Amino acid sequence: MKIRIYTMTHRPFHVPSDPMYQPLQVGRATHEDLGYPGDDTGDNISALNCFYSELTGVYWIWKNVTDVDYVGVCHYRRYLLNDRGLIFTKAELEHLLEEYDMLTSKKLTLNFSYAYGFGENHSPRDLAVADEVIRDLYPDFYPLYHKRVQENHTYFGNIMICSKQCFDAYCQFLFPIFEQMHQRLDLSSYDDYHKRLYGFLSEFLLMVWCEYQKLRIKECKVGLIGEKKETKETIRLLADYFSRKDIAGAKEYFLSVQQQRPDILMEASDIHGHLHLCLQAISTAEYEQDAYGKILLPIDLPFGELMELLSSLNATICRLRVPHQEVERNRSTAALLANPLLSDYAIAISLLLYCPVPEDRALIRDTIRQLYHRQIPDLQHS
Repeated sequence: MKIRIYTMTHRPFHVPSDPMYQPLQVGRATHEDLGYPGDDTGDNISALNCFYSELTGVYWIWKNVTDVDYVGVCHYRRYLLNDRGLIFTKAELEHLLEEYDMLTSKKLTLNFSYAYGFGENHSPRDLAVADEVIRDLYPDFYPLYHKRVQENHTYFGNIMICSKQCFDAYCQFLFPIFEQMHQRLDLSSYDDYHKRLYGFLSEFLLMVWCEYQKLRIKECKVGLIGEKKETKETIRLLADYFSRKDIAGAKEYFLSVQQQRPDILMEASDIHGHLHLCLQAISTAEYEQDAYGKILLPIDLPFGELMELLSSLNATICRLRVPHQEVERNRSTAALLANPLLSDYAIAISLLLYCPVPEDRALIRDTIRQLYHRQIPDLQHS
């Protein structure tokens, strides 16, 4: 069984030592040559990388790779992991691929329908055109697609391992959709993020296609190797705003970043959760300014200490959900809740974020009020 997994990249990275993992530079036709094999040879769409993202590599594999039995796609910082949290070895894959038709990422459960989320982050017109094209090209597939697009699940990352035959069948289904869409849409005015339309849509289409084909799927954890450069820079600048106690500036800056990168809060981007903690700090400081006329949360702490403080608070609130009596008998919990660095609003916001059931939230809030004489406000989701 010959298996090759292509690691898609657009920047230098640490290539896994296992020779089964082969780097492939995507979009090399329009970017600096990084010294890796590229997707700009043979039959290719490398020059369309700004629209297709890693799919230009997928297309290249489809059209040019003929010497493998099984093929995979991962990313320079995202790999499918085994149950021990390690990247797969050839021996493990040989065993699994006898039982499953495809290995891919775990299915994401969204807080809203895929159609709604897409419309919030992209142009609804783009999804409407996809709907038209899929209905025209694949009338038998369309009813399942139309049903699933109104539900709240998707795969992410275009990460998969399967037989080359299965891979080719998926590509034969996928790329005609985007070729037709490209003839009907003008993406030239889109920014760099939104131009990657086909890369985003294909994540969802992979899930529906696998279901339609009745494939035996093994969903795997995805290992994230390091945060994105954009995420690191955003966190660095937010830390700078915090050090100057410029909460208004921090909020304005983050909203400007989110407008350009709607995916920045996704787990695949914010792998350590620091951006979520930054937003929690901003929200807490805003409430404190409104209530007390000043910021009580020590946002000018060294950034790592601030993140640890809020992370510990959130973990404590999660533990208190069952049972609430732990407030009394756990010393570390008691010490944290009595910490003068955490205002009543800091605790209230953590409760709002990590105790979503109103009845449970009220029970914990009342217990903390009684034990520590805290005046924790009753905040509601807006």
